[in-house]
Amino acid sequence: MQLTRRGFLLSVVAGSWGLPDDLLAGSDPQTGMPMRVLGRTGQKVSILAFGGGSRFLMHKEVEQGLAALERAVALGINYIDTAQSYGNGESERRIGMFIKSRRKDVLVATKTDQRNYDGLMRAFEESLKRLQTDYVDVFHLHSLTTEEDLRAIETGGALKAMYTLRDQRVARFIGVTCHTDPKVLAMALERHDFDCVQMALNAARMGNAAPSNVPGLKDCFETIALPVARRKNLGILAMKIFGQDKLTGKAPAEDLLRYVWSLPVATAVVGMPKLELLEENARLARSFNPMPRERMEQLSAELSARYKAALDRYFSQHRDA
Repeated sequence: MQLTRRGFLLSVVAGSWGLPDDLLAGSDPQTGMPMRVLGRTGQKVSILAFGGGSRFLMHKEVEQGLAALERAVALGINYIDTAQSYGNGESERRIGMFIKSRRKDVLVATKTDQRNYDGLMRAFEESLKRLQTDYVDVFHLHSLTTEEDLRAIETGGALKAMYTLRDQRVARFIGVTCHTDPKVLAMALERHDFDCVQMALNAARMGNAAPSNVPGLKDCFETIALPVARRKNLGILAMKIFGQDKLTGKAPAEDLLRYVWSLPVATAVVGMPKLELLEENARLARSFNPMPRERMEQLSAELSARYKAALDRYFSQHRDA
């Protein structure tokens, strides 16, 4: 069921998104993991995705990381997120070791910070080698920052390269990620033909490029970029649910996850450095039910008032590695 424009606008004004029927895809019959549709891609993804960034690399031994991946898939997680920059390629190498025998069981996403045609094409080939695969399911332009960065993507050949890779079907779907400026992300989504988007979404409603001049608590990815992504039926991936651990302990983990899962997103990408965290987050995913609108508003108001400005300042300079 597609949201009507009037109904969509009313949901934003009311401060409650709800979960539209076109997003829901039931549960995995073997694991009970809830599944959602990744927007226009039509792919079904688990609402909890495996983050392959710095927290994955906290599994110091390769065998520990592979065991975490194995357990994640056994728990019903079928979306694995990585990037060329994570551990200088180490995350991709580990994931490649795992997926070479499990390729049909998972969707694999990686990212590049290259902004020109030739550099992006070379980097993509290197990613395929590390991942030991001949295609990726989602390939993102990594960490969009400013309008100048967007112009570099547009004029340097990166977009042309992304479209070429999609046309060749070595990148089944393409996207862009952003945790810095929701207005720039919204601009990129309006202008260009992406399939997916990964954005910072959490209960503290982070996302303002000028945090010292925040006019209120409404300027954030949830209110600025998310509506554009929904209107264009993009596959929406949430990240920074715990604000790079700056929200950890400020509210129960269940509330932080439940808030984001109650937004119209396909999945939440979470880094899980310990097997017990993986088990607990999977348990919370299996038992998920939408957070009532009133509770979402209350939690958001509490956390935004206390932490939004600090999060905005931090993420305006933060770089994923």
